[in-house]
Amino acid sequence: VQLQACGGGLVQAGDSLRLSCAASGRTFSSYGMGWFRQAPGKEREFVAAIGWSGGRAYYADFVKGRFTISRDNAKNTVYLQMNSLKPEDTAVYYCAAAKYAVGGTAAEYDWWGQGTLVTVSS
Repeated sequence: VQLQACGGGLVQAGDSLRLSCAASGRTFSSYGMGWFRQAPGKEREFVAAIGWSGGRAYYADFVKGRFTISRDNAKNTVYLQMNSLKPEDTAVYYCAAAKYAVGGTAAEYDWWGQGTLVTVSS
């Protein structure tokens, strides 16, 4: 599986962005998908995840109510809608795919995209 994330950019605090992650392969709909992020000098952290059908979503506490993960299996794409962005959301955002159950740890994911940079200015 190859993952290609895009949609990052430079925005101001309070703005919105939507990240997309396109996946190759015909089995996308069977994978759980997740978003992680890594800020400069920090470890990679879980942001959100969604089950294969899109029926269940999971979020880190610091993005609840602001970010929404969704997926379109017909387009082999997962999205991360980010609203009310804060400077502390600045990071490289990575999408990842899991063959089995999704969770909040990187070890549960089998494939990773290259990341897209989100910069939020104050």
